[in-house]
Parts: sequence; structure tokens; C-alpha cells
Amino acid sequence: MKNLIPTLLVLVFLHINTTSAQEEIKTTSKKKTAQRSWILGLGYNFVDDSGGGIHDLFSIKSDWNYVPYPSRLSFGRYFENGLGIEFIGTYNKYKKGKIIEGVVNDTEKSYAAFDARLSYDLNKIVGYTGWLDPYVGVGYGYTSSDNVPKSTFNATVGFRTWITERFGLDFNSTGKWKAGKEGTNHLQHAAGIVYRFGMEGLSRKEMEELASLKEIEEANKRSADSIAAVNREKEALAERMAEEREKNRLAEIEKAKIEKENQRKLGIDKEISELGYVFFDLNSSYLNEKSKNVLNDLITLLNRNPGIVLKVTSHTDSRGLATYNKWLSKRRADNTIAYLVEQGIAAERLMSASYGEELLLNECDDNTYCPEEKHKINRRSEFIILKY
Repeated sequence: MKNLIPTLLVLVFLHINTTSAQEEIKTTSKKKTAQRSWILGLGYNFVDDSGGGIHDLFSIKSDWNYVPYPSRLSFGRYFENGLGIEFIGTYNKYKKGKIIEGVVNDTEKSYAAFDARLSYDLNKIVGYTGWLDPYVGVGYGYTSSDNVPKSTFNATVGFRTWITERFGLDFNSTGKWKAGKEGTNHLQHAAGIVYRFGMEGLSRKEMEELASLKEIEEANKRSADSIAAVNREKEALAERMAEEREKNRLAEIEKAKIEKENQRKLGIDKEISELGYVFFDLNSSYLNEKSKNVLNDLITLLNRNPGIVLKVTSHTDSRGLATYNKWLSKRRADNTIAYLVEQGIAAERLMSASYGEELLLNECDDNTYCPEEKHKINRRSEFIILKY
């Protein structure tokens, strides 16, 4: 929220101050985004025919040849797609004492060239800067050095910087490679003033304004995108929080449900425990009135909880043979279950197990004397809940 408020204020300010500008963008965008024009240039050219190539590029004193007056004239046409065609005429002199083709020149020699060049404005790639126009070019030319004619293939790199709408400075360097057997490869550098006229499309000022307006439009879009991203994040956060709240709510419901079920089970366990056991007389599997009362309370519990599945386990004391006691405990279990079924409890809710004298509740085994009261404790049917 802290970041959102300043962003909204900026957007309101930009909306108030750029509404008319945005309308201008809509109409201006229909115009040409690069202008067509004629360019006339006048300047100086410097010839390096030393043979040292790029390694001695700045050996001006020993390698460069020039004259003290304008020696370069150019005329060309540039188009809105960035291409341009230029025709260039140059004049120079190979000075005595300069390095020419690797040796010291001993006599002054004249130099003249006429070149045709196809150029491309790199602003079409790097973007319009408003004051700097870098370009590259290739072409073909005719050069006469010491009255020796030769054809050349040319490659140029340079830039123009505009002082006013129409006047600017032009700097470039051209590599010239001989097209035939005659002549040498050499470099030609140029610096001069250029004049632009017959312009069509947008002026430099209009292009600068258009670029500025586009920057504002892009800033508005970035701000709108930022706000949209913030809103999306807020919505996603709200959705995650809602999901988390719902998850917690369901977890609480489930927890309460489990807790309630556990409490119910504990209550049932307590009721079963409080019922006690069904006890039998010595050598008997008959259910007396007291035992039936216990079973009647058990039936009430089972009817109140229809999901309960019960296991009835029956036991004997240690007196008598083990096989007999096993049989007797089975009779006691069968009679206990039979009574429950007679009273309406479904048989599938009841299971039985008979253990004879295997699971005594006290020390009264075959080797220990115990009074009747202690033996009676082992003559029983117990109730184990298998399913609640």
C-alpha cells in the first residue's frame, strides 16, 4: 500500500500534463518517423597511402597528405528507410617526404578521386538520438594518383552531428581497395560541414518531441503495468489468505469433529467399564438375574450407539481340566451373545472368543490356593469394543 499511493499520484500528474501530448502522438504516429532530405557537404580530405594500414592509422605527421584549402565536395540524397546515395569528389597532393606505399615520397604528386557511395543511417538500429547520426557505407570509385588511374572498392564508417536543423559536421574514414592490378590500397579521412535541405517528413525538433512524447507514453504504460502487477499481487494475496482461512476453518471443524468423536468413544469406554463383567457360578454357563441386568444395561448402550461392534470374551477359573474349562468358556460366550441377540441386537454386531483359564485376573492358578471369592472373579464375560 505504501508503494501504491505514490504510484497513483504520479499517474494522476502524468495524466493531467500529458493528455494533449498523447493526442499528438496519435496523430503524429501517422507521419513519417524519419525524414527524406538532400545533403550538400564541403570539407577537407586526408589521404593515407603509406601502406601501414590500420596499424599506422594515427601517424598523421608521416603518413597523412592534405592541402590547406577545402578539398572535398559531396552531394547526396537520404531516404526515410535510412539508406542514402552520395557522390563525392576529392582533391589532394602527395607531399614530398611523406610515406607513400612504404617508402619516402621524393616528389609532389597530385591525387584526385570521384566516388559513389551507398550509406545506411545506424539510427534505424540504435534509435534516434536527436543530435548524432552514425552511418556506414560501401561504394565504388575512381582514383587518379600521379596520373595513374585505378578503380577502388570502398567501405566507410562515420557520423554527422547536427548543430542546427540544417547545418552539421561530418566526420568519416574510408578504406579503399584497388579493384584491378593498378594502384594501391589506402585510407581516406574526411571532416567538413554539411547542409541539409529539401527535407520531407518530420523535422529534427518534431522527432525530438515525438521521442519525448513516446517516452512519456512508455512511462505511463510502465506505471500502469506496475499498478496492474501490484493489483494482481494483491488479488493473489487475498486469494491465498482466503484459501488459508478456509483451510483453517475446515481444519478447526475437522479437529472439533475428531475431538467430539474421541469424547464420544471415551464416554462409551467409560460406560462399558462401569457396566462391569457378567459373572457365572462355578461350573455354570447359566445367566443369573444379576448377569442379565448387566447385559440389559449393555443392550441399552448398544441401541443408543448402533455403530458399535462388540467382542464378547468368556473365561473360567483355574479349577478343573483345561479342556473342560475351554469348553465351558465357549458355552458362557455363546449364552452371552445368544441373550443379546434375543433382545434385538444384530448378530453381525457381535463376535466371541473363549479362553478358558488362560487369562486369569489374579494369582489363583492350579498351584495356588484361593478362596471362592477370588475364584469367582475369573468366571466372567468381558466386553471389548471393536468398532465405535
